[in-house]
Amino acid sequence: MIKKSELPLLSETDREFSAHCLKSLGKNRSQEQIAELQMAVDLCFEAQVQYKTPIGEPVLQQGLHMAEILASMKLDTETLCTAILYPSVEYGAVKFERIVNKLNKTVPKLIKGVQGMEAIRVLQSTHSDRVLTSIELEHLRKMLLAMVDDTRVVLVKLSERVQLLRLAKNIDHKQQIKLAKETQDIYSPLANRLGVGQLKWELEDLAFRYLKPEIYSEIAQRLAERRSDRERYINNILKIIRKELEKENIQADVAGRAKHIYSIWKKMIRKNVGIEEIYDARAIRVLVPKISDCYTVLGIVHSLWPHIPKEFDDYIATPKGNGYKSIHTAVVASESKALEIQIRTFDMHHDSENGVAAHWRYKEDGQQSSGDQASERKIAWLRELLEWQEDVATSDQLLEQFHQNVVEDRVYVFTPEGRVVDLPPNGTPLDFAYHIHTEIGHNCIGAKVNGRMVPLTYALETGQTVDVMTRKNGTPSLDWLNVNSGYLKSPKARQKVKHWFKKQNRQKNIDTGHVALIKELERNGLAEIDLKPVAIKLNLLSTEDLYASVGMGDLGVNQVVNAANHIYHPVKEPEAFHLKLKQTNVHKITSKNEVMVVGIGDLLTHMAGCCKPIPGDSIIGYVTQGRGVTIHRKNCQYMIQAKKEDDQRLIDVQWSHQIQSQYEVDLYILAFDRHGLLKDITQLLASKKINVLNLNTQFNRAKEEAEIYLRIELKSQEELDQLIIQLQQVKHILDVRRQV
Repeated sequence: MIKKSELPLLSETDREFSAHCLKSLGKNRSQEQIAELQMAVDLCFEAQVQYKTPIGEPVLQQGLHMAEILASMKLDTETLCTAILYPSVEYGAVKFERIVNKLNKTVPKLIKGVQGMEAIRVLQSTHSDRVLTSIELEHLRKMLLAMVDDTRVVLVKLSERVQLLRLAKNIDHKQQIKLAKETQDIYSPLANRLGVGQLKWELEDLAFRYLKPEIYSEIAQRLAERRSDRERYINNILKIIRKELEKENIQADVAGRAKHIYSIWKKMIRKNVGIEEIYDARAIRVLVPKISDCYTVLGIVHSLWPHIPKEFDDYIATPKGNGYKSIHTAVVASESKALEIQIRTFDMHHDSENGVAAHWRYKEDGQQSSGDQASERKIAWLRELLEWQEDVATSDQLLEQFHQNVVEDRVYVFTPEGRVVDLPPNGTPLDFAYHIHTEIGHNCIGAKVNGRMVPLTYALETGQTVDVMTRKNGTPSLDWLNVNSGYLKSPKARQKVKHWFKKQNRQKNIDTGHVALIKELERNGLAEIDLKPVAIKLNLLSTEDLYASVGMGDLGVNQVVNAANHIYHPVKEPEAFHLKLKQTNVHKITSKNEVMVVGIGDLLTHMAGCCKPIPGDSIIGYVTQGRGVTIHRKNCQYMIQAKKEDDQRLIDVQWSHQIQSQYEVDLYILAFDRHGLLKDITQLLASKKINVLNLNTQFNRAKEEAEIYLRIELKSQEELDQLIIQLQQVKHILDVRRQV
C-alpha cells in the first residue's frame, strides 16, 4: 500500500482543470449552487496529495468527470457535489466527517448510498439457487432502501461505471473483461430498468468493445466505410421530411439518430442477417411538441414511402415497462433502402434519455414536473420488492426476485381495464393473478388471453390482455409449487402459495403432502423406498415431517425426489477403463448381417463406459471374454492402444437404422462465473426434453470461471451437435466440448 507521503502533490494543473470543469458545471445555476460545487472541490483539495483510483485516474478528476456526465442529464447540484466527492471519500483522500461538517446533510447521505451500491455485485453469483449470508442480505436490503429513498445514488454509481469504462484501455485485459462483464450483467440492465437511455447505450457499447473486440471493430469499420454515403442519404431524407412537415405547419426537430454498435449486433443475431439489412443502421428521429403531432408525422411518413408491416411498434399506446414512449416504424425509402424512423414528443425524448433523472432539476428549481409520476412508476417495482421482503421473503428469494427485476427481460401485459402488469420472463396467467391480488391468485381457476381460453401454464407475451376467472372459496394447488409444472415463474407468487399452505392444519398438510409426494415418487420409480433416510437427509425428524413440509410448500416434491435418488440411485462416476490384452486366436466375427449395436442376432453387445458412443459416431467392437462385444468410438484411446497390441479382438460393427434408445454423453462446459448460469443451461436442456443424469460444477475464483461437467442422455450425434451449438450461444459460455 502506498503511503500518503509517497503520493505526488496536487498541482496548479489540477487547480486549472477543476476550475475549467466548475465553469462548465456552473452553467445555468445560481451563485449559491455554484458556491456548493466550489466547496465540494475545495474539500478534495484539502487532501493536498493526488490519490488515484485502481485504474490510475486521480480521484479528483474522476469525480469531476462523473459530475460532467450527470450535468449533461440536467441533474441537480446536490447530485453533482456527491459525484465530485464520492471517489475522494471512497479511496481515502477526504474524511467523511469533513463533508458532514461542510455540506448540507443530503450530500453525505447520498455518498453513503452510493457506497452501499456495492451490494449489487451479488447479482453476478453463478448459483441461481444461492443463499445470501446474513451480511450480504443486510447490505442488499440497505441498498434497496437507499435506491427507493433516492434514485440519485444509482445515477452516481452508473456515472462512475461509465467513467471507468471510458478509461479501461489503460488497464490490463483481465481487468477489462471483469469490468465489462459486470457492466453487461448488472449496470446496463439497471440503467435500462430505470429508463436512463443516455447511460444505457454508452455502457452497452463500451462493455461490448471489450467482450467482443473483433465483432465490435468489424461493425464499427463497416459503419465507418460507408459513413459519407450514409450521411448523404440521410441528409436527402431529412430535407424531404422537413419540407412535408412545413406544409402541415408542424414545428419539429428532425435529425439522424446515433447508431449504437451493441444494438446493431443484437439485431443481427436475433434476425440472423448482415449489417446491411439492419434498418437502424440508417435511422432518423423526429421530435414534435404534441402526441397528436406524432401520429400526423407517422401518416406523412407512410404516405411518402411504403412501410414494412412487421417493423412497426407503437410504444405511445403501449409504453415499455421502463416508461419508454415512442413510435417506431421502418419504410422502404429512396433508392429502395430500408430506413428506421422514430417519432416522439420532446418530453418523451427527454424522459427516454434521462429516465428517473428527469425530474430532479425541476425539483431543485422548485417546479412541478410532469415527469414525477413517470419517475415514480420507474421505481414502483423497487418499492414492491422492498415491501415484499419485509413480509415473507427469504434471502435466496429476495436475490432471485431482484435479479429478475433488474437483469432479465420483463413481460408487460394488460388487465381488461388497461392497467399494465409487469411480470418475469415467461410469466403465466397465474403469476398475473397473484400480482393483482393474493386472493385472486388463490381463487384462480382459468384465464383468457386476448379473449381466448388458455391454460394456467401459458407463457404470456408483452402486449397481451389477460382476464382471469376465479371461484369463490377456491384454494391453491400444490402442483403450482412444482417448478417442473410451469405454473409460476415469480418467486413472489410462489411464496404466497407456500404461505397459504403453511397456514393449513398440520394433518391436512401431511395428507396433502403424502398424496403429492407418492404420486411423484411413483412417476420416478421410487414408490417402494423407505422415506426415513430421505427425511433425515433433508434435516427433518420423521416421514410425517417430510409429508407436512411438502404439504406446506416448504419442500418441493422434486427436492425430495432428488434427495431420494441421491440415496438410493447414486450416479456412479465411470471407472477408469483398463485393457488387459492377451494373445488369443479369436478371429473376426462375421455373420449374414454385420453386428448391430442394438443387439440384432445372437451376439451380446454393450456400450463402453469409457468413451460412451452414440449413434452417428464412428464405432468399433472389442471382443471380451464372456461379455460379448463392447462397442467403442474408433478414436477411443483404449481402442487405439488395442489396435497396436491385439487387433484380432477388434471387429467391425455398425449402427442399426432403427435406433430408439437413449445414450449417455459427457459434456465439459467452461464459462465466466455469473448469476443464473446454471439456470440458463438447465432451462435449455429442459426445453429440449434432455434428461440430465449428473451435473458437477467447479469454480476458479481467481479467474472467475466455472467448469461444468454434464452427463446427459441423447439419441444421436446430430442431436449432440445441435445441443453444443445452442449451449455455445448461452451468455458467457466460453467452450463446450464432448469428453472422450
